[in-house]
Formats: sequence, structure tokens, C-alpha cells
Amino acid sequence: MVGKRILIIDDDEDLSLVISDMLESYGYEVELVHSAEQAFEVLKEQSFHLILLDINLPDATGFEICRELRRTSTVPVVFASARTNENDRISGFEIGGDDYLPKPYSMKELLVRVNALIRRAYGFAGEERTVQFGDVTVNITGRSVTKGGREVSLSLKEFDLLAALCENAGKAMPKEKLLSDVWGAFSEVEPATLAVQIRWLREKLEDDPAQPIYIKTVYKLGYMLEVGK
Repeated sequence: MVGKRILIIDDDEDLSLVISDMLESYGYEVELVHSAEQAFEVLKEQSFHLILLDINLPDATGFEICRELRRTSTVPVVFASARTNENDRISGFEIGGDDYLPKPYSMKELLVRVNALIRRAYGFAGEERTVQFGDVTVNITGRSVTKGGREVSLSLKEFDLLAALCENAGKAMPKEKLLSDVWGAFSEVEPATLAVQIRWLREKLEDDPAQPIYIKTVYKLGYMLEVGK
């Protein structure tokens, strides 16, 4: 799953390193943190495709992290814990977890579950995803954009923002959802920064940035990519 980013939140540093090495050997990019405080700091700055979350952390529970995460993000969450009683498993799912893996578990089972969630959320590996509007073609898989057949240079955040709009083409996207998806679930980036990035995208992709027909503002909500024009 090349390019997919996973955050491991677990205070067992040795186990985290083993899991990280295994996932990286299968093409994942992995970030490790060992406390809730570290997790919140990382999630302010970065976004991930999946989170592997322990329940027993030194400064909070994984349930608390997931509950806060679900206020702003739909990123897949896999609980991994030695707490295996039924009530804990039910609680994990009720607050927004997507899977619950009891410790100890095999690396093979973990990999199978991670792969399944990634496929469910983002599609199959190797499946090229492109979106076209007007004379603009966005290759989400290859992270490239052309307009009129010529390549358009975008910054990392500009492309991430455009990809988020493309993945939800035709849907009104709240500002809070875009900020969470692009900058991180607990990002402190202001909506004004989002507005600036939208303006830059329009300047590069719209024929008339002052009168956009594709990257539209949705009054009092956010933005939307219209692809049927």
C-alpha cells in the first residue's frame, strides 16, 4: 500500500518498533508516538490514512483519543489492546473504532486487518484514480495535475486539498472537514489559511479565478468541486 500513512499510538515502544518495521516492509509509511499528548501534537500537524491505537496509555485512554478524533475526522481506527472483555470491545466500536484487535496478536493478522481497512476506505492498491473537470485532469494516485495537457505545479498542501475535493466531487465539504483531512485532526490552522489555499488553486486551475466554475464556495459551509460543468 505505497504512500499510505499509519500512526501507531502505543506506549509499548518495543512492540511499536516491530509493528512499524513490518508495516514499512509492505510499503506503508509509519509514525510512532507513545502517549496521548504526543498523539495530539502529531495530529495537529499531520494527517494519516489509518491509526493503530492502544487503549492503555500513560496519560489517557485510547477511547478518549478516539472520541476526540471522531469530532473532526473519519480516519479508520484499529484498537489494539490487552483489554479483551466484551464491554471494552463494544465501547471501542460505539465511540467510532473500525476494528478491535486483542493482544497478543500475530503480525500476519494485523497486516490482513490493516490492508482490509485501507482497501475499504481508499480502494485497491494499483487502482489509478483520476478526476477530470474542464481541461483539468487530476491523477490522485500519481499526485499529478495537468491543465490543457500541461503539467501544473502544486505544493503538497495544495495537492492534498485538491485531492480531498476530488474524492468528494459534487459534495459540499465543510471547512472543518477539509482542515481535518488536509492539515490533521487536531490542527490549529485557521480557516483563513484554507481560504488562501483555495484561492491559489483557483488561480492555477480556473480560467477566471474571480468567477470560479469548478472550485465553488458553499455559503456558510465550505467548498465544493463541481465536475459536471
